[in-house]
Amino acid sequence: MAPRAGPCSLQEPSLLDHSLSSSIRLLSTFTMRYLLASGLLFGLASAAAIPTNQGEGNGNGRNNSNGRQKKFNVELGPRPYYLVNDMDEGSLKTKLQSCSEGPFEVSDFVFAHRGAPLQFPEHTSESYSAARRMGAGAIECDVAFTKDKQLVCRHAQCDLHTTTDILNRTDLAAKCTTPFTPASDNGTAAKAKCCTSDITQAEYKTLCGKMDGFNPNATTVEEYLDGTPYFRTDLYSTCGTVLTHNEYIDLVNGWDLKFTPELKEPEVEMPFEGYTQEQYAQDMIDAYKAAGVDPSRVWAQSFVPDDVFYWIENEPDFGRQAVYLDDRVDTVEGYANATASLPDLAARGVQIMAPAFFALIKVDNETGTIVPSEYAVAAKALGLELVTWSFERSGWLNEGGGYYYQYVKSVINNDGDAYTVLDALVQQVGITHLFTDWPATVTYFASCFGL
Repeated sequence: MAPRAGPCSLQEPSLLDHSLSSSIRLLSTFTMRYLLASGLLFGLASAAAIPTNQGEGNGNGRNNSNGRQKKFNVELGPRPYYLVNDMDEGSLKTKLQSCSEGPFEVSDFVFAHRGAPLQFPEHTSESYSAARRMGAGAIECDVAFTKDKQLVCRHAQCDLHTTTDILNRTDLAAKCTTPFTPASDNGTAAKAKCCTSDITQAEYKTLCGKMDGFNPNATTVEEYLDGTPYFRTDLYSTCGTVLTHNEYIDLVNGWDLKFTPELKEPEVEMPFEGYTQEQYAQDMIDAYKAAGVDPSRVWAQSFVPDDVFYWIENEPDFGRQAVYLDDRVDTVEGYANATASLPDLAARGVQIMAPAFFALIKVDNETGTIVPSEYAVAAKALGLELVTWSFERSGWLNEGGGYYYQYVKSVINNDGDAYTVLDALVQQVGITHLFTDWPATVTYFASCFGL
């Protein structure tokens, strides 16, 4: 999950610096040698998109051609082990070390935030498949609408210029709300703005997903698109397969996993050519009903409280698990107001609150330990469930960790402290689900503690 602007933007620091061959022989002699050296074999080998027509059963297995159940192996790669090894000595590190050989299982505690965007283009089938391989029990589609009012998976209605190759498509670039303008000598940054509502669903499906990023100093389109942040990689950013909302439902349903669709706040004036906010909210829910998905498998989300209230009032089966994404906590005043408003929200039927995880923890100055925040305490006192975001979307923790660690930076000093924070969120705050940009890290913890 990410705020509508700012905190989860591209400028956030994170943790990493900026097809398989058709022959097993070639793979072993060339590609395998290189990938083993780079430590990235896991992502490429295990995260290829898996078609929905393979007869897959639940997230732990699938049927082979003879109808027998084939075990599905959750693969985590080296990152969780790096984090555990980097932890300070103590009982938590010992516990996590004891789980090093698994078994690792699919966990509903793990919500895949945009798939696995730490290394894969977000909201693509490749990113979703990687998240599934790493044990995510639920996968997110941020829902936006196209010019012909069809629903697609994009983090924001107007992010096509940073997450796809639309600016390289001369047939579509001219349709952008703001065509590309190069940076100027007087210091004006390059700019562009391309929205899903600028093009039809059919046109959208011709795009290639890429790693989210741009170069503000670009003087050409090519330079502008070549802006992947240092903490990510272009290794898998050849041409990500963008998805419609219905295709996402088919894909995740075929894996028997769960759904976390977020209705994105429109960046165009509503109604949009007669399309109302209410119809938009209803269309998202109707897609699950049409697919026969049980409401208990769906966590519908929105930063807009009226969307949540709409689902509670008009689609109560889905409204029961509707998630209010609370970005009011981003300022001191907003945090206080958000905390004070929780009783009223509970009275209106909201059952799940989801602020960024920094808002749920703080440091006890007397003990120097991480404890639940005032917001967390108030929510739990009201019986509200807490979901939070987004793990693995921060700067190096030895430099403070940035936005998500702002309230606990005085007691963290290495990347391994991410697990210290996660432990506090689970054991003390009592969160029920965690959005993460790299599901493997959270799956390791969840399997170790039986979540």
